[in-house]
Amino acid sequence: MLNELNRVMDYIEEHLTEELPLEKIAQVAGVSAYHFKTVFFYLAGMTIHEYIRNRRLSEANKDLLRGETVTDVAFKYGYQSVDGFSRAFKKWSGHLPSDVSKTGMSKSFPKLSFVITVKGGTAMEYKIVEMPAFYLAGVSKRVPMQFEGVNQEIVKLAEGITEEQRKEMRSLQNIEPREIVNASYDADYKFLKEEGYLTHMIGVLTTKKEISDQLDVVPVEAGTWAVFPNEGPFPSTLQETMARTYSEWLPSSDYEIIDAPSFSFTKMDPNKENHAYSEIWIPVRKK
Repeated sequence: MLNELNRVMDYIEEHLTEELPLEKIAQVAGVSAYHFKTVFFYLAGMTIHEYIRNRRLSEANKDLLRGETVTDVAFKYGYQSVDGFSRAFKKWSGHLPSDVSKTGMSKSFPKLSFVITVKGGTAMEYKIVEMPAFYLAGVSKRVPMQFEGVNQEIVKLAEGITEEQRKEMRSLQNIEPREIVNASYDADYKFLKEEGYLTHMIGVLTTKKEISDQLDVVPVEAGTWAVFPNEGPFPSTLQETMARTYSEWLPSSDYEIIDAPSFSFTKMDPNKENHAYSEIWIPVRKK
């Protein structure tokens, strides 16, 4: 997929002053919109929305240095008003666009290009699992999207699970993986903005329909999951495997991610401090 990503970067450059709907960008890449925006986020460290905004403001800075008016530049890059452009430009660069031609202040954001980086020559172990339709049953909460560090809202969610809820979850789990899982789904903006919330559930997978109202329930359609086992220091091994799944395996595999819950589980080793076995389950389909 790296060739496709670089083709998209060229396409964006050629159309910076036009509308760039996600669906069209994904079409250029030859994958679904959901797959493209997810993989791009993990590879680039930003959303496609932010990348396009940064490139437009960077090119706007060049145009202002060449003496173009603030009004012309604002409308050239799709802003509906000079005020809106000025606010966005100041937030991005730290100074007003009207100051650029006067002082020569400049900030740039270069075009991205993607290259293959082999890290340590380590192969990724994975398996493909076909799953029947099932339910995620557990306790859930809307939590702020957070990509680094410990999400304290998830910690609070775990601490609030009652013994009755735990007992019912254990009685329900009847398909693999027969573990308590952490599932994430229904993210605001679907990786179009670096803000908002997603739903996080701590629960189990089950095909049983008799579930009490003390648990939240999410139906999941039958499908394919790519499973990535990992073992080592926790949580660094789990986090590294998650990053490699999105940044290395997905771009080079024959699969694309789909808009369904992903989940993971972790089993701490009682004989080794901060050592664990984990599995990451990613919903995919053949390209």
